[in-house]
Amino acid sequence: MNIGILGLAHPHVGSYLDQWKEHPELDIQAVAVWDHDAGRTKPAAEKYGMAVAASAEELLARRDIGGVVIAAETSLHAELVEKAAAAGKAIVVQKPMALTLEEADRIVAAVKRAKVPFTVAWQMRVDPQNIRMKELMQNGSLGKIFMVRRRHGLPTQAWGWFENSWHVDPKYNRDIWADDAAHPTDLIYWLLGMPTSVTAEIGSLLNPKIPNDNGIAIFRYDNGTIAEISCSFTCIAAENTTEIIGEKGTIVQNYGDVPSASVPRPKDARGLKWFLREKNDWTIGDVPEAPDHGVRIRGLAAPLAAFLNGKRPAIATAEEGRDVLRMILATYESNTKGKRVIL
Repeated sequence: MNIGILGLAHPHVGSYLDQWKEHPELDIQAVAVWDHDAGRTKPAAEKYGMAVAASAEELLARRDIGGVVIAAETSLHAELVEKAAAAGKAIVVQKPMALTLEEADRIVAAVKRAKVPFTVAWQMRVDPQNIRMKELMQNGSLGKIFMVRRRHGLPTQAWGWFENSWHVDPKYNRDIWADDAAHPTDLIYWLLGMPTSVTAEIGSLLNPKIPNDNGIAIFRYDNGTIAEISCSFTCIAAENTTEIIGEKGTIVQNYGDVPSASVPRPKDARGLKWFLREKNDWTIGDVPEAPDHGVRIRGLAAPLAAFLNGKRPAIATAEEGRDVLRMILATYESNTKGKRVIL
């Protein structure tokens, strides 16, 4: 399948392009690229053999292109989705889906109106260990789920370029919390569904140029389940990533994000294990360990290829992307007002 790339701002798109180039069996050929920043298009076009389109409209007018990956800055997503949907293209959009619920509504409406395939590129939903944890939750092994805790982070202060990037430019994005706390928020949504309320504390603790770099959000559910995301984007090292506590057992996952995957670990360390009361012992997960976080990012290329080729459903629908954005925006409201926000 021939596809086009609309924007190169989000660096993950380079990982997908690398995988599609190295694995022709995935049957994806990127043939054209557009970006409002011309400085980004030439190197990518030369590396991957893509034609440079003068505009998004020119790229979308190509009849040989069946789908697009939208990796432009977040504030451009709604407009580009509307144009791609109207052109009848299958659409992959990077996270977060939009900046506002109004923009998210525009995306949902455009996809529904054109009836085109659409997915949000959520890496955590296709991570093999996360899939295994969800299976254990759903097959009754843990019984009733009481708590889900997800720690997630990045060492942004170690990246000299980040404080001047589009990720922290309000013209293009909200801030690092909206940009990357979206990952564990979507994981919680994928595992448990839409919560009934959220209470959050978010702060700017290190660099004023990278606001809202640390925060905790607690989601409550009708059945009493409590879910927490704890995000530090000033985290240089970590280990534990996920804990799921149920009436019959507990799941523990380590080395599941950048700070934990990027630092030395014991040679015999395993990323996933669970303890079941009936066995009275730990079971070591049967899912291979990711040696670094880049493996997880690259791991999204194959599911995206399958989606674009019509071989699998959406990883996350437009409606689901809107729900997760709603959860994220509610954390800001809770933090600002100092109160629980009802969802």
